[in-house]
Amino acid sequence: MDELLAGLVNQKIKDFEVVIVEDGSQNPCKDVVERYKDRLDICYLWKENGGPSAARNMGVEACHGEYVLILDSDCVIPEGYLTAVEAELDREPCDAFGGPDRANAAFTPLQKAVNYTMTSFFTTGGIRGGKKKLDKFYPRSFNMGMQTSVYKQLGGFSDMRFGEDIDLSYRVFENGYSCRLFPDAWVWHKRRTDFRKFFRQVVNSGIARINLTKRHPGTLKLVHMLPAAFTLGVIVLLLLASLFWVYALIPLLFYALLIFCGATIQEKSLLVGVLAIPAAFVQLGGYGLGFLWAWWRRCIMREGEFGAFKKNFYK
Repeated sequence: MDELLAGLVNQKIKDFEVVIVEDGSQNPCKDVVERYKDRLDICYLWKENGGPSAARNMGVEACHGEYVLILDSDCVIPEGYLTAVEAELDREPCDAFGGPDRANAAFTPLQKAVNYTMTSFFTTGGIRGGKKKLDKFYPRSFNMGMQTSVYKQLGGFSDMRFGEDIDLSYRVFENGYSCRLFPDAWVWHKRRTDFRKFFRQVVNSGIARINLTKRHPGTLKLVHMLPAAFTLGVIVLLLLASLFWVYALIPLLFYALLIFCGATIQEKSLLVGVLAIPAAFVQLGGYGLGFLWAWWRRCIMREGEFGAFKKNFYK
């Protein structure tokens, strides 16, 4: 939070307010917020833990501006961020928008490796934003903006625990509003700090994709199913290899080499390249497992959204 607020202080544009919602955190940031009272127009709110949707909706209710920007506390904001947002809105106003994310040079090698796997064409197909998606873009909640009136008309974020940002983005288009990618309004987005946390994140993302499909029929695309196909393919190849058909490992080794070379070249680091290999398999495998698990429970067993994964999502 300290880094996030420091980045907001350094913005060239100063006419904005900051609303912080503490969602029942066990490590409160109120003391950090107090240090910025004289440098930012800042409001600190606290609530019992209820998940990100409820917290964001509470924050927007306290806002007074024409536009609201949603930022996660694990983001670091470059000094030209608000200038880029204003320039895009002046060029072509829209109802909602979002920006991409990048890895900061100060991030750990693991965070850079995870960032690569979350944004690379070889893992996500490049669907997390790019120059080719200027006209129809589905923002993520780490870097998302919307006219405050539109946000309230749509009812804000839904009660989904994961995938709630894509759900809101879908509702933007379904209700006839416009939404664009602002390619220059990027943020540094910190990633998970170990593979266990990263695995849990992507499993939940895979589950969320099935929940989103149930809520918004027709939104499931081929690219969303590729991690599940990848996961099943890896399982088959490993089974074949265990039966002494060692050549079955060749596709996996080739894919690992592809990830290693891509990450090494992009980050100019052999260590990041090495870490990107397990990160890619965790990212695709975790998402694929979550997707298949949710498909079985929601589509085959016909369980409800809030009942199928109650222990995971709605504690």
